[in-house]
Amino acid sequence: MTQGFKSTGRYETAVAVELDPYAAATFVQNHAAARVYAGGIEDWLAEDTVPKVDVIIGGPPCQGFSALGKQDVLDERNFLWRKYAETIIRAQPKYFVVENVRQFLTSPQFAEFESWASPGGPLQDYELQPLLLNAADFGAYQARTRTIVIGRRRGLPEIPVPAVGPFKGKHRSVEDAFAGLPNQRVIPRMTSVRDFPDTRTDVGGVTMPGPFTTPELHVTRNYTALSLKRFAKIPAGGNRFNIPDELLAECWRKHKSGSGDVMGRLHWTKPSVTIRTEFFKPEKGRYLHPDPDVHRAITHFEAARLQGFPDTYKWMGTKTAIARQIGNAVPVQLAEYLAQLIAEAWDSAA
Repeated sequence: MTQGFKSTGRYETAVAVELDPYAAATFVQNHAAARVYAGGIEDWLAEDTVPKVDVIIGGPPCQGFSALGKQDVLDERNFLWRKYAETIIRAQPKYFVVENVRQFLTSPQFAEFESWASPGGPLQDYELQPLLLNAADFGAYQARTRTIVIGRRRGLPEIPVPAVGPFKGKHRSVEDAFAGLPNQRVIPRMTSVRDFPDTRTDVGGVTMPGPFTTPELHVTRNYTALSLKRFAKIPAGGNRFNIPDELLAECWRKHKSGSGDVMGRLHWTKPSVTIRTEFFKPEKGRYLHPDPDVHRAITHFEAARLQGFPDTYKWMGTKTAIARQIGNAVPVQLAEYLAQLIAEAWDSAA
């Protein structure tokens, strides 16, 4: 989200708070900030002074009510939005943005969030503008529907987010995202696992892998011979149902229904499916390369392109840690679109 706001040239980061130490290190590599706190927001609020700022952006954890999770309404992470709200109360921004999964809008947590912004509530000085947006409608290369809540100080103009995004009906595609990418067909099938380059950096006394440029993430996994045979049977736009029985695991033979995205190939001419944290595992979704002659899942580089990151972006962490950062990101184009609208609304109120 910060990358999208930064792309407008209208914002500077005062403080960033990030629990994941690898993600915090990646942030430092790409964004200037007066302070980057690598820890939980609850600890930051207890230890630091919250500065006065004009805009706050962020995404409280969503695992407790994500469609992919156990949807435990008592999951303690569900209530970290209250710490986000405490940050708003202390920082007194003109606008703020909360990003979360689509289920957040129908959760008890959002209902409580709305009550906080009612007269007499802790956030009574703010009005909420809840939205359900598909990032592809706003220029992203993937179909990713998310809750966006824009808060504004009472008296400031509402953000004019269109009901139909400017790219609705003319979505950008996987082919657009991969334009100019090298070696899509000729990444070698390795006999051993290939790691990212052997680059390491000391971060606060801890040695971490990185930084890596985004093109340096264009490496694939060490697939078994059986996996490669399965991939070879999946045509353009196909999925696990195209794999013949003799190549299927016993559990798959018994389940002829269910998601058609598992072991699926992306479509060249459509946006990708939502890029999640395990996009490098074909068994987790429609993450096989769209070319039927390329027998592998998309690389970290390709996933970063689908999220809208520039090739100049730098990354810190292990392959799994970087995949988590890519999969949890807000598509850059969606964030940039919202950032520009907020800046224009701010200008009109000046």
